[in-house]
Amino acid sequence: MTAFTTRPEILGTFGVVTSTHWIASAAGMSILEKGGNAFDAAVATGFTLQILEPHLVGPGGDMPAIIYSKKKDKVEVICAQGPAPAGATIEHYTSEGLKLIPGDGLLATVIPGSFDGWMLMLRDYGRLSVRDVLEPAIDYAENGHPLLPRVSATIKGLAEFFEREWPTSFETWVPGGSVPEPNSNFKNPVLAETWKRIISEAEAKQGREAQIEAARDAFYRGFVAEKIANYLKIAEVMDASGSRHKAVLTADDMANWSATIEEPQTYDYHGWTVAKIGPWGQGPVFLQALSILKGMDIAAMAPDGADFVHTVTEAMKLAFADREIYYGDPKFAEVPLDQLLSDTYAAVRRKLITDEASFDLRPGKLPGFEQQYDVTMEMLGADSKTGAVYEPTMAHLTEKRGDTVHIDVIDREGNMVSVTPSGGWLQSSPIIPGLGFCLNSRAQMFWLKPGLPTSLAPGKRPRTTLTPSLALYEGRPTLAFGTPGGDQQEQWQLSFFLRYVHHKMNLQAAIDQPLFHTSHFPGSFYPRTREPGGLMVEGNFSAAVLDSLRARGHKLTVSDPWTIGRLTAARRDADGLLRAAATPRLMQAYAVGR
Repeated sequence: MTAFTTRPEILGTFGVVTSTHWIASAAGMSILEKGGNAFDAAVATGFTLQILEPHLVGPGGDMPAIIYSKKKDKVEVICAQGPAPAGATIEHYTSEGLKLIPGDGLLATVIPGSFDGWMLMLRDYGRLSVRDVLEPAIDYAENGHPLLPRVSATIKGLAEFFEREWPTSFETWVPGGSVPEPNSNFKNPVLAETWKRIISEAEAKQGREAQIEAARDAFYRGFVAEKIANYLKIAEVMDASGSRHKAVLTADDMANWSATIEEPQTYDYHGWTVAKIGPWGQGPVFLQALSILKGMDIAAMAPDGADFVHTVTEAMKLAFADREIYYGDPKFAEVPLDQLLSDTYAAVRRKLITDEASFDLRPGKLPGFEQQYDVTMEMLGADSKTGAVYEPTMAHLTEKRGDTVHIDVIDREGNMVSVTPSGGWLQSSPIIPGLGFCLNSRAQMFWLKPGLPTSLAPGKRPRTTLTPSLALYEGRPTLAFGTPGGDQQEQWQLSFFLRYVHHKMNLQAAIDQPLFHTSHFPGSFYPRTREPGGLMVEGNFSAAVLDSLRARGHKLTVSDPWTIGRLTAARRDADGLLRAAATPRLMQAYAVGR
């Protein structure tokens, strides 16, 4: 008898789309039905999510994607993580009286990257037009969509602040002066007009690629960039520092940047090859944890048992500690990933895992990086505060912090997309007049201490938490998966992947398993706090497991059942059968397919 799952694992041969909102998944599926491929569907799904989950993603945000193109027979990364503007220097920010970059407002803004990333995906890998992929989003912005209760709650919590400090946001999110009710039909007509004007300018050109280039120009060198620049010249707004600041982003910053295609970072594990983004994000943390766990008998551990939770947690603590010392934009810093992912290094790190929970931040000290290690550890002791850090979408956090969405798509040709768009949250910065969207706050990932891989510098990519995943089985592109959740993204994905690989569950069963994460290391989001030994676990775990974890010394916080993580996943079998699944948590994510 098949074990019960909260939803069926979706099976089909035509195509599957899974995302963090049911309407977005349906919109993506409609693109496949229209003759689009996985890339076209992912783009349409991404733009639709900007309308449906504006507290988690917006047009001014960022987007890394890991893709497999059947035509190119290659796994690649699309980097649409905008870098810091030319004026984003440590000297300028410290002269503003800052020790940390605020988590909102205009100083936290980097170049908005997602639009160019989506257009790059559409141009080089898709086959439909700009109009085709934007029309679903335009429809929901212009004619309305059911407002998620969490969006209503976010707006309600910020309405007074918006009215007092960010009046353009008040006008957009509190239309007519009334907070929109949960599940009411909400519209953003100004954003709809922005997309329609982009289509109009695109269609002034002949040919699909020329139209896509015109759309890119309209955003980065045309009317969108002009409206952003004109607003930023005069705007001086309140942020989390308690003071008002002006932006450093300019029209030149936008005009001179574009998204890029890169090689993924990979690691082999029990017949699988996992592909992640590079160390400009936290993706290699997942790979480092696999390298440590490769020498342990995960298959012998119950997937919902204390041994599994403890072992995975301790491995993640070690991997995340290395993130703090070594990760950053490799265009600006040497990142020793070969050493960090080596069997020799993993063997040394593995020996640090005992039966007791660690309360120490324990990065490895690599030869040639001793000074970097010492300076970073000293800084973390001074600037990283002790205090609880949890997933941004969870209710016990300030509603001013945003989060992320995720999309996985596979079509019948075998094209695969795993993408984690984020940024430009409605609570991150004020709405740009005449555009209907705001900018991002990704610069908060930088430190204001010179000489580190993650030190603020013009042109440098912030060390993003966004981390989609694509895995090959015996060399064949097979699995796309991911989740929102800030620093927890790698942790929830790792639990899912290990359970899927070692315990032979289907996608939905692996997603339904109880989740956990540690807040042991410094958070990537302002105010960069950490909770040594902290471990949050879902109430789905048994009392015996919780007692065992406490006995091992973990500082437990038990959440309500079914409240952690927003995983989605899709798979293509060797015979062409497609599978997809989505978490029941938050009652939003959905997998569709046929």
